[in-house]
Amino acid sequence: MTIAYIGIDLAKNVFQLHGVDGDGQQVLRRRLRREALLPELSALAPCVIGIEACTGAFYWQRRFEELGHKVKVIAPQYVKPFLKHQKNDQNDAEAICTALQQPNMKFVPPKSEAQQDVQALHRARRRLVNHRTALVSQMRGLLLDRGVPIALSIGRARRAIPEIITDKNNELSPMTREIIGDLFDFMAQLDARIKTFDRRIDAVFRSDPDCQRIARICGVGPKTATAVVAAVGDGAEFKNGRHMAAWMGLVPRQRSSGDKRVLMGISKRGDKHLRTLLVHGARSVVRVAAAKTDPFSQWVNALRERRGMNRAIVAVANKNARIIWAMLRRNEEFRANF
Repeated sequence: MTIAYIGIDLAKNVFQLHGVDGDGQQVLRRRLRREALLPELSALAPCVIGIEACTGAFYWQRRFEELGHKVKVIAPQYVKPFLKHQKNDQNDAEAICTALQQPNMKFVPPKSEAQQDVQALHRARRRLVNHRTALVSQMRGLLLDRGVPIALSIGRARRAIPEIITDKNNELSPMTREIIGDLFDFMAQLDARIKTFDRRIDAVFRSDPDCQRIARICGVGPKTATAVVAAVGDGAEFKNGRHMAAWMGLVPRQRSSGDKRVLMGISKRGDKHLRTLLVHGARSVVRVAAAKTDPFSQWVNALRERRGMNRAIVAVANKNARIIWAMLRRNEEFRANF
């Protein structure tokens, strides 16, 4: 029995295997407990294994590769079209195996433990930032319910709330002042935690030459640089810069047919966090370009006049994604000439 491809439906405790030979004929269908998975695969000759991108996928990728197998991680949306009949573990494993054999299939970039550590750092920080935003919104709502409005930004909330809770002339009850004060103290604790994660991200940035190189791009800072390198590595999984920009969701969606070509808003596919960081960086570039006269700023200003602010921001983010790919893949330095 020669197995060429194996699709594995990952789970917490039970794993379904579907293997085929070089002609695509089924030669393996097995259901294994977690403790039996690695011994089973170690007894097989090296082959190509496909798994869906999910929690634990990159851990299993590394473990399977240690056994001599070649492992490909496939995004779930690319597996779904190959699912036959009802959804169950057997059909899922077969769909993964079928998707794995497609000559034009796109795969998820592999991630090392170090890359996952940096991604965990970003995810933990993003969770705290989201909690802080929700907390400020709650305090704003509680104050507005008592007839005390405050501005939208977090910075203004930090300045206004202490003055509000100490002002004896407003109509806040003693209990409301105490509640808002406790919530404000909690926000200060979140601020301190976020700064701790910022320092950790800065330490990663200073220790990684690739991050420092791509941070020379206008609109790319330490957080964007570390997040991109953690997500894409050296960019080997992408055939060109446009491919990576499309993976990040920075290209238009299409609804085209025949001779009719319809382009819509950006697809917003891929990693939302990466796209957000690149767009925020591009927004700052477009904002300050109005006061500059270098060739790049002139291009940005002309684009903004012709296509509007939002399209100019996305265009700069798309351009930065392409430049990042070229620098990572070719190991080049940033060239500022436009």
